[in-house]
Amino acid sequence: MDISRIRALRGPNLWSRQTAIEAIVACDEHERALTTLPGFELRLRTLFPGLGNLRRQPDEASLAHVLEAVALALQAQAGCVVSFSRTTETVERGTFQVVVEYTEEAVGRQALAAAEALIQAALADQPFDVAQTLAALRELDEDVRLGPSTGCIVQAAVARGIPYRRLTSGSLVQFGWGSRQRRIWAAEVDSTSAVSESIAQDKDLTKTLLRAAGVPVPLGRPVDSVDEAWEVAQEIGLPVVLKPQDGNQGKGVTVNIVSRDHLEAAYRVAAEIGQVMVEKFLPGSDFRLLVVGDKLVAAARRDPPHVIGDGEHTVRELVDQVNTDPRRGDGHATSLTKIRIDDIALSRLQIQGLSPDDVPEAGHRVVLRNNANLSTGGSATDVTDDVHPEVAARAVTAARMIGLEICGVDVVCETVGRPLEEQSGGIVEVNAAPGLRMHLSPSYGKPRPVGEAIVSRLYAPDDDGRVPVVAVTGTNGKTTTTRLIAHLLAASGLRVGMTNTDGVYVDGRQTDSGDCSGPKSARNVLMHPDVDAAVFETARGGVLREGLGFDRCQVAVVTNIGAGDHLGLNFITTVEDLAVLKRVIVQNVASDGFAVLNATDPHVVAMAGVCTGGVIYFAADRHHPVLATHRAQGRRCVFVDGGHIIATEGNWRESVSLRDIPLTREGSIGFQVDNAMAAIAAAWGVDLSWEAIRAGLASFVNDSDNAPGRFNVMAYKGATLIADYGHNPDAMRALVAAVEAMPAQRRSVVISGAGDRRDEDIREQTQILGRAFDDVILYQDACQRGREDGEVIALLREGLADAPRTTRVDEIRGEFVAIDTALERLQPGDLCLVLVDQVDEALAHLAARVGQAG
Repeated sequence: MDISRIRALRGPNLWSRQTAIEAIVACDEHERALTTLPGFELRLRTLFPGLGNLRRQPDEASLAHVLEAVALALQAQAGCVVSFSRTTETVERGTFQVVVEYTEEAVGRQALAAAEALIQAALADQPFDVAQTLAALRELDEDVRLGPSTGCIVQAAVARGIPYRRLTSGSLVQFGWGSRQRRIWAAEVDSTSAVSESIAQDKDLTKTLLRAAGVPVPLGRPVDSVDEAWEVAQEIGLPVVLKPQDGNQGKGVTVNIVSRDHLEAAYRVAAEIGQVMVEKFLPGSDFRLLVVGDKLVAAARRDPPHVIGDGEHTVRELVDQVNTDPRRGDGHATSLTKIRIDDIALSRLQIQGLSPDDVPEAGHRVVLRNNANLSTGGSATDVTDDVHPEVAARAVTAARMIGLEICGVDVVCETVGRPLEEQSGGIVEVNAAPGLRMHLSPSYGKPRPVGEAIVSRLYAPDDDGRVPVVAVTGTNGKTTTTRLIAHLLAASGLRVGMTNTDGVYVDGRQTDSGDCSGPKSARNVLMHPDVDAAVFETARGGVLREGLGFDRCQVAVVTNIGAGDHLGLNFITTVEDLAVLKRVIVQNVASDGFAVLNATDPHVVAMAGVCTGGVIYFAADRHHPVLATHRAQGRRCVFVDGGHIIATEGNWRESVSLRDIPLTREGSIGFQVDNAMAAIAAAWGVDLSWEAIRAGLASFVNDSDNAPGRFNVMAYKGATLIADYGHNPDAMRALVAAVEAMPAQRRSVVISGAGDRRDEDIREQTQILGRAFDDVILYQDACQRGREDGEVIALLREGLADAPRTTRVDEIRGEFVAIDTALERLQPGDLCLVLVDQVDEALAHLAARVGQAG
């Protein structure tokens, strides 16, 4: 079994909507059925009893199918929420595509590697430590997944349909897209100022501000030495609290200090973090009140880490027993943290007359810390329903005084059921980015939906943080349609982000160049704060490589499938395969969105069945059966009638004259009419006004600046010059139909061919051109893509063998030399079609020649 080309599908993909690892697995003949591997399955199940059932019978299950099952089961056994997997044999006998869902990419990759190692161990009848493997997967999952605080906010956003993206391996997360985005860092939001956060970190300044607002706070001040700390403690009276002036998560905090020795130990711990503060110890319990915006949303009583004696076990043994609770971990990924026996714990035990090796009496409560933070091993009890309105008001005032959108207010008092002033209670700290674990999974009491409260602060109830996204795919016309849709959106006043095979554009400015029709470019656009709407050309390669760069779109446009393109690559060998791949964008249309489909292409029409939204069909022929049926049902259609493009839905009707759409040359360029109809339907699908649609259509100029290499028409010494990037048989047919509608005394074409096409596709291009052009100039593509030197030109010449119109064929080395040769031959009234390869360079060369000609 050989595993190659492992990919992470990070968005909706050919197989499912789930993120997944995809691997190409080649199996030898004897590895294609378990019946040819005696004893293997028994050995495998002995090593891994948690495997579960295989989805195929032993005579049908190859090692690739076993790899799928093991990789999925390992993740499930490690606690990952995964359920989808699939194994499909490719056109190459014994070669399979194995797809296994993951929740964290690193865990999915490690699970696949572990599955391979486990299978090899079973094949060789060798031992394999599954328990250690599962432990490693759990540890990795805990390390890389979002912690409980950030995770609960993300889950609440997902439940509301708000998209999210992790921007780092940590807790920085973006919600929403483009200009509608918001960001959080753990439980801190982007609207919280750095000034407010700095104030919250300065405990002394915080107390000063709270005291000015009439909020009760304990006496105390910063100190610079142990001696000064003891002086302040004597001054304000024991017991006292020592804490870092700039700290968080309860680190370095020691409470209820009653002796010089205890104070010195506490000082050392606090000083490791920063300057030390001494405060009056307030009697009572430690409460955390969570304020979001101007509301108290949760409250918990925090109890310090402790154990209960049983008269048999030592303190250390009791701590070890408590730490076996699966809810307790070493970090913040679990709802509770393990209790530690450190210097602070030793000091606290000494005050109680105990050591870690003493055996406390049965029922005796042994406190390991007076600090009750969860990060030090404490526990929490929900008391949200018990909070007195006056206490809640004081917490909100504290948060507003500091300027925190999300604030953890630490209160010490006997009970939160009475005003603080009545019981000598006070607010001892406010915290930016407070931990949410105690409210999500309290040790006692009910969990509180704090994630929902935070998301509701970020977004109004009817706001999902999305900008309109239009995805465009097909065999031909994608780029022009993408550019035209973006132009229509911009004409309505929106700042548009666009990706296509020429680059990335934001609000009319190019931010990247090259082929940017993949998911990475789409994600970058959705991360840009100046994007009000996005239009993505969605190429097959990116979907195969990584899936979509978005979870769903408002409109999906499929221009055509036709005879296909790039067939034979990446196991996409038939037009049917290509259609299944292209329909991925249709499968991921929002329920209130639309798929814009070419009614004349059967493969495109079939995609309507997988669309969860509505369908808008377009076709030049208003009598086409598919379109006519759709129209009779009162659904949205776009077609041509009497020199106008018509949009209809039920009895409603709107029209745009083809004379007002320069792109179509008054309707004479058929494929541009198709592109215009698709763009109009897409704009309609995102509720653009018809005034904006008309204005955009009228102002879109199909020149080399606005749509480079997409039927750019120029005049050269009385001849017509056309530059286009067409590179497959369907494109050739469309181009021939277009040039035949344009007057010309003699027609010539300059063409090369991409080496990654099939032989028959390369030949067919010149077979089509040979029926319409008098002169053909062949040149070798700049990139032969695996072909031998001269091989592509030879195939192109073979296509011209029986050309009914072509009378002259020349072979020329170099694209620009070929272009110059064609230009030199042009006479007034001629027409020359240049099928460019290096689009930008070739267009610049043509522009220079046209400029020289005056």
